[in-house]
Amino acid sequence: MRSRRFTSREKRDLHRETLVSPLPELGLVAADGPLDPMPELVIEHGLVVRMDGRPAAEFDVIDRFVVAHGLDLEVAAEAMAVDDAELARMLVDIGVPRAELVRLARGLTPAKLARVIGLLDPVELMLALKKLRARRAPSNQAHVTNLKESPALLAADAAEAARRGFAEIETTVGVARYAPLNAIALLVGSQTGRPGVMTQCAVEERRNLELAIRGLVTYAETLSVYGTEPVFVDGDDTPWSKAFLGAAYASRGVKVRFTSGTGSEALMGYAQGLSMLYLEARCLAAVRAAGSQGVQNGSISCVALVLSVPGGTRAILGENVLAAWLDLEVASG
Repeated sequence: MRSRRFTSREKRDLHRETLVSPLPELGLVAADGPLDPMPELVIEHGLVVRMDGRPAAEFDVIDRFVVAHGLDLEVAAEAMAVDDAELARMLVDIGVPRAELVRLARGLTPAKLARVIGLLDPVELMLALKKLRARRAPSNQAHVTNLKESPALLAADAAEAARRGFAEIETTVGVARYAPLNAIALLVGSQTGRPGVMTQCAVEERRNLELAIRGLVTYAETLSVYGTEPVFVDGDDTPWSKAFLGAAYASRGVKVRFTSGTGSEALMGYAQGLSMLYLEARCLAAVRAAGSQGVQNGSISCVALVLSVPGGTRAILGENVLAAWLDLEVASG
């Protein structure tokens, strides 16, 4: 006879939440998807003629950008020749310096990066992240908003957040034209609480760049990149336009982090049957190629989707490790 305690607990809403069965054709697979390409890099006369299962004539916009600006061909042959398992061991071996791993990562293709990360279990991923992180000491980011978008309240809350030790403070807006006033309130309040705190107002890119040029924000992380070409096309973007925007921010002394995250392509219907981790490897390769010092990832806006598939949590941790391996500062949600 079954315990009534177990029977009653099975009826709780929590126990009705189950994982989605993997559907690779829709991109609903965390890692090691059946359509993920095998790692490959063929160089002839100093030019990449094949990468990850595609000849140069079939490269999409992301492939072309990564090949042109992201791959270090001087180290590529050496790095790609290292066995996947050996690279995975190097990530967790305290005897292998971080600088050596970062050097090798510059010559690895997205498929190779994803396959190596996929070999690590969660504990190994945590050890690797501790070893590889770009920041000497982690810090926290606060979000300061209020329903009425009162500048006085925003400034007061920003001052408190700064006093409590947050290194960065972000706000958003419900009405786009309020963005400059909100940015000023956040800037004044944060510097009153503790000088040196960085601030941003997360709005659409044209307005955000205008705020940066006017000196009303000190960092930006709204430069989104994706792992398949159709998503870029859908947003009238390319990796080159994102790199140009990042350079525009940097020219004004504004700290730049791009944004990506596992699951975004599946959420938008453009996963092309590829796994979330592999597509994120393509994103991060493009971010590094664009010259960004860091990335906001960790499935920031798509976490519910990623956590609904088997291995989703591990994939999110894996993308953080992958970003750190590529020498990017990681801002993870």
